[in-house]
Amino acid sequence: MTTLVCTSASKAATPATQTLPYPSFSSYVKARQPVLLRTARSLTANPSDAEDLLQTALTKTYVAWERIEDHRALDGYVRRALLNTRTSQWRKRKVDEFACDELPESESVPTGEDPAEQQALHDAMWRAIMKLPARQRAMVVLRYYEDLSEVQTAEVLGVSVGTVKSAVSRALGKLREDPELVLSR
Repeated sequence: MTTLVCTSASKAATPATQTLPYPSFSSYVKARQPVLLRTARSLTANPSDAEDLLQTALTKTYVAWERIEDHRALDGYVRRALLNTRTSQWRKRKVDEFACDELPESESVPTGEDPAEQQALHDAMWRAIMKLPARQRAMVVLRYYEDLSEVQTAEVLGVSVGTVKSAVSRALGKLREDPELVLSR
């Protein structure tokens, strides 16, 4: 079964006057949706999940509409689709966390380095950088945080390479003398 898809913007702007290939499906959904939604809600804990579950089951029913011989048994077909879809979702669910007696050690933290101390040093460094004059701060950030060369930094700021070298040297001297950074060495 193929479904018509609008591919041009001019068609999308016009109101849709076409009818569905299965008008009986549309009338079935309108008539039975509240009952089927109650069934879906009994299978899930969340009302939003129930709506998604019902939508998926109705999509499966729509795809199989031509194959369903007895349309008087549609409720049973949709209920079975709801149950099968919910079972598939439950089986696919991954359990990423599980309880254990001991907490595993984090392998990402090298021995001897405390993440809290690293963060405190990082914060102190940024506070010290923010104390620098704007021009020196820009050069230090471009040079060391953005990893630009002296030539690239000079081009970005529109100054000579010698200016970059001398300003960065003065800025590093100020950072070495900063009392917050002296304590962390």
